[in-house]
Amino acid sequence: MMKPYFLLLSLILLTSCNFGDQEPEQIMKDAKDPDKDITTYYFIRHAEKDTTDKMDKDPELTDVGIKRAENWVKTFRDIDFDLIYSSDYKRTINTAKPIARAQNKEIKFYNTEKLNDKDFQENTKNKTVLIVGHSNLNPEWVNYIIGRKKYDDLDESIYGSLFIVTIHPDNSRTSKVLYFD
Repeated sequence: MMKPYFLLLSLILLTSCNFGDQEPEQIMKDAKDPDKDITTYYFIRHAEKDTTDKMDKDPELTDVGIKRAENWVKTFRDIDFDLIYSSDYKRTINTAKPIARAQNKEIKFYNTEKLNDKDFQENTKNKTVLIVGHSNLNPEWVNYIIGRKKYDDLDESIYGSLFIVTIHPDNSRTSKVLYFD
């Protein structure tokens, strides 16, 4: 059962985001129309990582990060992913795990040095795909897919970004970014 304060907080957060004329729920549903052959990518950054050891290049999630990873499950409850991708780092894998578990999906790994290569494009064509990445890779990858530099790297303090990229049947491409805190 959802606690009243969580519902209130969710509503405040959703109404404070800039969605133009559409409601957040409609944006999420419109991104994947099952009657069309479209490809939809959802890019999220890994949840909060432990930064206490500056030498650790592969840190775990913090307690706040674990909570955010669980909250992504709720955010995506109406999205049926065909594929879930993560980079091969603890923080991205542990962000993807709750979503993959909730949807009974396997986590696939992408090569951070070869974003959007031909194999990835072919494997994800006409699918709904979640990609768990990083503050610098997600905007870069989105820009590559849409064919222009629209998004800058995220500040290290921003963990709640959600980029939605849609490739339409006519090969046109649209994107939006939402922020959840």
